[in-house]
Amino acid sequence: MFNMISLLINHIPKIVNKTTKLDKQTISKCYGSLPRLTPQEVTRILRSNEFTKEFNGPNSIKYYDTNQLSSNNPIEDTRSEARCKLTNGHLLGIFDGHGGGACAQVISKRLPAYIAGCLLPTDSLKKILGVQKHPAKLRDHLLEFYNDNTDFVSNISKLYNESFLSFLKELAEKSGESDFQMEKALQNSFLSLDRDLSDEALRKLSRSDKARTLSVAMSGCVAVVSHIDGPHLHVAGAGDCRAVLGVYAENEGWSAKMMTVEHNSDNREEVERIWSEHPAIEKQTVIRMERLLGQLAPLRAFGDFRYKWNKEIMSNTVVPYYGESAIPPNYYTPPYLTAKPDVVYHRLTPKDKFLILATDGLWDFISPLEAVRLVGEHMSGKVTLSPLTLSRNNIKLSEINQMLLQRTKGLKKKPLDENAATHLLRNALGGTEYGIDHSKISQFLTLSDKIVRMFRDDITITVVYMDSEFLRHCPS
Repeated sequence: MFNMISLLINHIPKIVNKTTKLDKQTISKCYGSLPRLTPQEVTRILRSNEFTKEFNGPNSIKYYDTNQLSSNNPIEDTRSEARCKLTNGHLLGIFDGHGGGACAQVISKRLPAYIAGCLLPTDSLKKILGVQKHPAKLRDHLLEFYNDNTDFVSNISKLYNESFLSFLKELAEKSGESDFQMEKALQNSFLSLDRDLSDEALRKLSRSDKARTLSVAMSGCVAVVSHIDGPHLHVAGAGDCRAVLGVYAENEGWSAKMMTVEHNSDNREEVERIWSEHPAIEKQTVIRMERLLGQLAPLRAFGDFRYKWNKEIMSNTVVPYYGESAIPPNYYTPPYLTAKPDVVYHRLTPKDKFLILATDGLWDFISPLEAVRLVGEHMSGKVTLSPLTLSRNNIKLSEINQMLLQRTKGLKKKPLDENAATHLLRNALGGTEYGIDHSKISQFLTLSDKIVRMFRDDITITVVYMDSEFLRHCPS
């Protein structure tokens, strides 16, 4: 036991590094002999949370694949996908929780509705509020969710509905303001929901409801959300989740276009932004050990109000539940943290083949370019998993010949998984320069709950495929 603990301690600096890549020898040294899973057992685990949604008709999105693999128990990552009913856009988001999964769960279910509300003109909002009197039905009036199988307990759900109704009324009263700007709308939705989390946690509620709202406020989550409307792609990110666009050019091959800005201590502009918002005397304490106040790695996040509330609120509201240690050291001039996202815009072209959204659990193992190449290879190989079908009756022989050539080429890259998110998971955990190492994946999947978090994080991935033909005929 002593030798195992010593080995673990020796490897901790390596484990917490953002570029961690542990091989099976390291895992074996730290944990000894692990049970060996069969290939079928590995596949069952990797595919247990996968989901695919296909879209028909004219649309810039053909379909998306998504999947999750937990490290924490229960998982702290969440995801959501929805269609805006009153506009033409689709929302797809990834949310990485910390300090528990409460905040990420709440944000993933509520943020799309706040965004959908911000996208509507004030006249439409007033009309909706005049017709739809029941707060609980407002979200369903605005959005169609996919693969959403959970809901809040009744008391909390009622509280959230009341907050959302107040938010929509607030939006509707802002008539006559400047022209619509997508960046401001997305930022407003993030900040307004974060504000509501704070207000809800500070309300006078029953003890059980107070405990729930405080658990959301004291935990936190980072987020990346994409809004795709025809050829228009906007990505809003707060924290260190990433969105990467897979771009293919005939003469250049695959390239990765970053659609997010990471908010952590590696981002010099972000560090300087935080320094500028606090007295110079705090420069040595506001960012310590590459973390906010020496504690929090992401420098923007939802929740985490222990870095936002003033000391009076912390003393009166938080300390009675969480103790004095809930107040961070060197806590002088809050707020230190914001949920305001950076928003990146890109006009989609036929060269833009797919968008990968993922939590940092994936990026700890593979780079954005590696991920793009893996999904690109998966696109080529996936055609071999289903019978050859002709796209139309009057197809030319030359086109059929081209399809057969592509199919022959794809046979060399035939993947094990039809779902691209699962394909990324398998390669992240078991990929080597010689191919997939089954024993390596087996070891990652059989680490005990006590130590697995030291070797890998929760991983959540969504891959969104674009319709090149639709984009080709979009007006410029």
